[in-house]
Amino acid sequence: MDRTQLESTFDHQAVTYDQQWAKLAAIRDGIHLLLASVFSTLPRESRMLCVGAGTGAEIHYLATRFPDWTFVAVEPSAGMVDAGRRRAMQNGYADRCTFHHGYLDSLHDGGAFDGATCLLVSQFILEASERSTFFGSIADRLKPGGILASSDLASDVKSETYQSLLAMWIRTMAASEVSPERAQQMREAYDRDVSILPPRSVEALIVSGGFETPVQFFQAGLIHAWYSRRLPR
Repeated sequence: MDRTQLESTFDHQAVTYDQQWAKLAAIRDGIHLLLASVFSTLPRESRMLCVGAGTGAEIHYLATRFPDWTFVAVEPSAGMVDAGRRRAMQNGYADRCTFHHGYLDSLHDGGAFDGATCLLVSQFILEASERSTFFGSIADRLKPGGILASSDLASDVKSETYQSLLAMWIRTMAASEVSPERAQQMREAYDRDVSILPPRSVEALIVSGGFETPVQFFQAGLIHAWYSRRLPR
């Protein structure tokens, strides 16, 4: 999915995005719960980089859990930026947040970050070399030893079990049985717009960006999540 299409897709979804995915809140909440432990060793006044911040769900959780942290949210969808800013204002932590409407490569914040999140973002980068560069761009903005927590859809799409897993995942997202036509549309979108790689391949891309071997800390259906520390350079 190219940048223009990606931005347009999420702009249209921004207003109803949280309600649309409310049925998967248990998965989101599970990742957030574990994020607190993943980041618990960071300094009390950490600076956090949230790449592809969307409506600010993980910022909301972390800002509540760590009241001395500050956040820079990077998000290419103007609608999503507006939603994240509203959430921050309504919940009283907007003064700890900076919202960057754009991509990581246009972020000119020169300060080093203690940690970063990148949840369900890199899967939209279809070329492996670009995805490696993307993780490298995050590493460039982290202090040595800084922690990245990332998640993506991941699976071995060539395995004999993948189609069964995918069908289950589509039913989960729909929260009910879906029509064969809708299921086929979703499968085609995954084939066309998302790079679903085996977990080990995603881990290798993270390493290639300048991180230690990632530790998988969460998995539900197709969603896998890892944390890793930035290597010294």
